[in-house]
Amino acid sequence: MVYDTKPWINHYDPGVPAEIDIPEITLVDLFDDAVRQYGDSVCIIAEGKTLTYAQVDILSDSIARYLFSRGIRKGDCVGLLLPNTAEFVIGYYATLKIGAVVMAMNPAYRPAEIAQLAEESGLRVLILPAERHDSIKSISGRMEVTSLVIVGDWEDQGDAQDVAWNAVLKDFSEGEKVNADVQPEDPAVFQYSGGTTGTPKCAIGLHRNLVANVFQFNRWLVNTRPGEETVLVAIPAYHVYGMVLGMNLAVKMGARMVLVANPTDLDSLLAAIEKYQATVFPGVPNLYAAINHYPPVLEGKYDLSSIKACISGSATLPLRVKREFEALTHGHLVEGYGLSEAPTATHCNPVLGENKAGSIGLPLPNVSCKVVDMETGTREMPVGEIGELIVRSPQVMAGYHHNEAETAMVLREGWLFTGDIVRMDEDGYFYIVDRKKDVIKVGGFQVWPNEIEAVIGQHPKVREVAASGIVDENGAEFAKAWIVLREGETSTQEEIQAYCDRYLTSYKIPKAVEFVQSLPKTRVGKVLRRVLASEKRES
Repeated sequence: MVYDTKPWINHYDPGVPAEIDIPEITLVDLFDDAVRQYGDSVCIIAEGKTLTYAQVDILSDSIARYLFSRGIRKGDCVGLLLPNTAEFVIGYYATLKIGAVVMAMNPAYRPAEIAQLAEESGLRVLILPAERHDSIKSISGRMEVTSLVIVGDWEDQGDAQDVAWNAVLKDFSEGEKVNADVQPEDPAVFQYSGGTTGTPKCAIGLHRNLVANVFQFNRWLVNTRPGEETVLVAIPAYHVYGMVLGMNLAVKMGARMVLVANPTDLDSLLAAIEKYQATVFPGVPNLYAAINHYPPVLEGKYDLSSIKACISGSATLPLRVKREFEALTHGHLVEGYGLSEAPTATHCNPVLGENKAGSIGLPLPNVSCKVVDMETGTREMPVGEIGELIVRSPQVMAGYHHNEAETAMVLREGWLFTGDIVRMDEDGYFYIVDRKKDVIKVGGFQVWPNEIEAVIGQHPKVREVAASGIVDENGAEFAKAWIVLREGETSTQEEIQAYCDRYLTSYKIPKAVEFVQSLPKTRVGKVLRRVLASEKRES
């Protein structure tokens, strides 16, 4: 079949091979290599402070020694409930150094959400901001966490379970390096994903999976140079997108990583680009669109000309957004595609070559793809016809944590069934047609309709509810809920959103609520979410 010929390699940028050598190393090895080569160079810029690669190495050794002292060993799970800060990077590499598994979580998660993930993953230690300590402490009885490490201003209450980050750095500053004999086949991260059925599952990313994707993109970005780049890490590092294409890629490149904790603060973000001359800027479409339309940018207040390469993911990149951003910066903004099950990307448009409108681009080096029929998944579809995208590549996950049944459904004979419906043109460019699963992607984060429906369904005024994703004019997706009220009841969008705020993280709360008389259903009573979503788009 045509897929075996890999027509896409003919459209790679010059210098990008069809196959690259990916060494059998871990993320710890990757970091150690950077320390050896770039030890005195700046690694982190965060909150106006800088740390060199050598300093990050020393600090992460201290945290690693503390974790080891608390009984954390290979395979144990350590949680990071932090935004893009120096402590996140330090805690991340400290965890990996002792062979433990990183479970990075959105710091905005509600206590109930954190408790559920902690129970499912077997979380042992949680590193968190001081302002979250009291709320997390209130659910400690539901978790097997043996230690809370608190970042920021916090008054020690004498609880042996709780310790200040700065105290750990001081008390464990000396000693031997922890030698955990970490191997490429060891788990590195737990990343929650919607899987193929739309319910949260914990994807296991091995060290070799993340290393592979780092090496792929290091070769893909042909207009960058080792030791000369500055990566703006504005997308959250607690998501594999920011973790791999922001933090890990910066380490591989020996780059400075400028950590932006709040990308919605456009003035701070733009000032960071200008001040530190950011060259690589992975992001999401709505962030690029916001920059395009920001009045101070249009007035020429900020100089964004340092930007060379931007990779857009998590949602469709509108051609208008791409063109406007490239006109502003004179850099290259290209759309890619990925999923948590192949952390983090499998496709991308060429940085310098042809970008076809609406395309997610070409499979990366070492990636094999097929488009197969949606019924059996065994028949390859001809060029131009739609089907499910399946992928075989070195970044594909090991499986789902404690979920063999779903793993067997998604991983078949070495192929990852993505659940995304695509077509491929004669040049090997791929195009997303639809999602087989109903997961909603809000600002790069996955939101599961079932979770929204379960919360709203508990409201005493609600009889039925359905949730789905809607895409706005800038290509950003948001959650919407359609509600059938109980007879005689009235409600408002604001009331429903306030109710959701008690149980859901802010980005999971429906941005729009519509009250309807009935919900479209199949003959067996299953709600047709996509009918609701398509009716909204047509109206």
